[in-house]
Amino acid sequence: MKAFKIILLCGVFVAGSVLANRWVRRATAVIPPGGGGITYLPVVLKPGTPPPQIAGCNLFPGDNIWNTPIDTLPVHPDSNTFLNTIGVTAGLHMDFGSGVWPPGSNSPIGIPFVVVPGSQPEVPIDFVWWPEESDPGPYPVPPDAPIEGGPDSDGDRHVLVLESDNCILYELYAAYPQEDGSWEAGNGAVYDLNAHTLRPDGWTSADAAGLPILPGLVRYDEVASGEIRHALRFTAPQTQKAHWWPARHDASDLTGAQYPPMGLRVRLRANYNISGFSPQAQVILQGLKTYGMILADNGSRWYISGVPDERWDNDVLHELDVVTGGNFEVVDVSSLMIHPDSGQALQP
Repeated sequence: MKAFKIILLCGVFVAGSVLANRWVRRATAVIPPGGGGITYLPVVLKPGTPPPQIAGCNLFPGDNIWNTPIDTLPVHPDSNTFLNTIGVTAGLHMDFGSGVWPPGSNSPIGIPFVVVPGSQPEVPIDFVWWPEESDPGPYPVPPDAPIEGGPDSDGDRHVLVLESDNCILYELYAAYPQEDGSWEAGNGAVYDLNAHTLRPDGWTSADAAGLPILPGLVRYDEVASGEIRHALRFTAPQTQKAHWWPARHDASDLTGAQYPPMGLRVRLRANYNISGFSPQAQVILQGLKTYGMILADNGSRWYISGVPDERWDNDVLHELDVVTGGNFEVVDVSSLMIHPDSGQALQP
């Protein structure tokens, strides 16, 4: 009797399966003749498309839900209902670009971030709104860290800090620098970008959905490279008092089934013709077909978040205004979930 092997894939037995071209952690269990014990042998897989990176840090592993293609997954049965609530005739809006808005202000368009080394001094953070749902400080936030909307903003005032030596992401909401070098914030969250750990269920983050912000932003460098390899972040004006994996939190009193829950995943329909758009607009649209976007916050309908950059051509970004909610479909990602408290995803 010959030995045979079973592939252990994330706790699921898949006999004889070889999942190539993805980052998949697995081992081969070899059962000798007679079944006398199991010997585990390493399996070396050809790595697939690497996850998105900033400053040498992966924005979560390649098999994280943010970095997992969803173009082959089934459409959710309530897709039309959710899309109608958000608005099927409303167009996309790229909520980022070059310059400032309004003109003459000091408000760059988009959500900025800053990269700091491991030697960046940590400073106290005073959480004034949701301290019980915040990861305690200190955080390595520089005194001049860029603030969403600029220093005079009265909006969300997100501050995103990537500590590049250890690949730790720090995110603040409603952040205000203090004269002594500390910061005051509504709340804050810390993410190990080498891990799949989600926040405790029910906890908010710098985003209403309890998700990180930086991994869902459109960045100029990746668009210029020709490919977006992750889901994007978007907002909707009315959301349900519910959240779907990987979201951890909701921010609504609306219980009607027509309202989209936080964590809703949508993708641009495969048959939507993108050939007439400018090359950089096509990169964004193809990303929306392959990886889609995740509902992460309450806000204007179909607003997609990105990083301000003077290299953006705002006219090119406005080409995307003609793409409407009716060109999307809601995707059922539940088959990818390995554990409800982990962002690791089975690869489709």
